[in-house]
Amino acid sequence: MSRLRISTAVNISLFALVACSGGSSGRDTVRVSENRPLRVALLTPGPISDQSWNGGAYQGLLRIRDSLGAQISHIQTKTPAEFEENFRQYGAQGYDLVFGHGFEFQDAARRVAPEFPKTIFITTSGNTSGPNLAGMVFGFADASYVAGTIAASVTKSNVLGTIGGTELPPVKESFEAFAAGAKSVNPKVTVVTSYVGNWDDVSAGKEQALAQIARGVDVIFQNADAAGLGVFQAARETKRAFVIGSNSNQNAVAPEVTLGSVVIDLPHAFLTVAREVKNGSFKPRVVQLGTESRVVTYVPNAALANRIPATARSRADSLQELMLRGAFTYAPGAAGAAR
Repeated sequence: MSRLRISTAVNISLFALVACSGGSSGRDTVRVSENRPLRVALLTPGPISDQSWNGGAYQGLLRIRDSLGAQISHIQTKTPAEFEENFRQYGAQGYDLVFGHGFEFQDAARRVAPEFPKTIFITTSGNTSGPNLAGMVFGFADASYVAGTIAASVTKSNVLGTIGGTELPPVKESFEAFAAGAKSVNPKVTVVTSYVGNWDDVSAGKEQALAQIARGVDVIFQNADAAGLGVFQAARETKRAFVIGSNSNQNAVAPEVTLGSVVIDLPHAFLTVAREVKNGSFKPRVVQLGTESRVVTYVPNAALANRIPATARSRADSLQELMLRGAFTYAPGAAGAAR
């Protein structure tokens, strides 16, 4: 499952990054007629009111509309059958670019894309590509590692929590990175992980958070979209835990209990790809976007800066600077690795 503003210089570096991302550099580009506006659609697995993963994607769709004069459409889907049905609907209607927002859209996109060769299908958090199919992978783990170092510096109980919607690979990886970051600072911490089982049940998200808080968890990193709003509710009502938000800048959701957010600048990422499609330079591939490109970063909540030790804030800033230079990255199974 609220974005950073990025300078012109970074825009240029990001275009260079995505141009050399792995994938199908030899494939023909798909061009959009200059005689009509770009047509772009978005499928989300949950409500765009979640102030997280889906809301960020919708803001990306609006950014494309406002920046490129595109015609846009959005549908919230609930089942894999709907993924395929709506991909096919947009292909039949002649849309130029269709985003399936989530790892779970990949199978449907692979099945439908060959039927509509003039439409580009993109799955976020997807790692597959084809003649008119691309993935967009966000380097969420590095910023999650930074969040872990912050959580470990704040905890009093040495028990941290992570709560996800469902156990998708990108979510699991981010939780592992969070735990590794925490243990790099405080080897005594333990991390309790639980999953809601869906992405939109706020009450279930709250119940999971209350259960963790009852076990002594005092900092929770949530990545559960709309269900994650229940985590903020639990922390705010009990006053016994802090929360770290995800995907969008969620620092304003409950500023009195939110330490910071692991943010994906989805509007910038979406607009980057849409520009390529519009000008005919897009080549299907797996687009890699992370801390180095400034698309993913940890954003502290200034309202709670005094709750975090100065040494921890300095450590987090130094880590992000190394990540921006490509000098440090989270390595699964280890605390981190220099490049």
